Amino acid sequence: MSFPLPEPMRRALDLAAAAAAAGDVPVGAVVTDPDGRIIAEAGNAMRAADDPTAHAEMMALRQAGAAMGTSRLDGCSLWVTLEPCAMCAGAIALARIATLHFAAEDPKGGAVLHGPRLFTQPTCHHRPDVMSGIGEDEAAAQLKQFFSDRR
Repeated sequence: MSFPLPEPMRRALDLAAAAAAAGDVPVGAVVTDPDGRIIAEAGNAMRAADDPTAHAEMMALRQAGAAMGTSRLDGCSLWVTLEPCAMCAGAIALARIATLHFAAEDPKGGAVLHGPRLFTQPTCHHRPDVMSGIGEDEAAAQLKQFFSDRR
């Protein structure tokens, strides 16, 4: 039996598809406020913006901070299509995101369940709840297709 994806993850997957269409790696991110309303969203835009920090997560966190009028996103959730890298995981901790939901694991570049496992480090002062695998099949298919098209 298949269940519909939560709206924020559905939106993140759509943003990932748009990023791929624009030539960026297909990653999308959505921030929801404590009531579950979408307050920020972005797709990867590193190539489009000529900015190595323009990861979907970073851009969505910046938008959410502006929308909330604070750098601390207490009670907010981040929905992202790929396991965050070390840069993004650090920003998630600094933003005080309550819950991180991500679709596909990233054994090569991920920093949550793989690599440095940033949230388990004693120097990490905030650890969000982490839920993985939501929309994993679709996110993995997007990534596989994107890189296959470039070979």
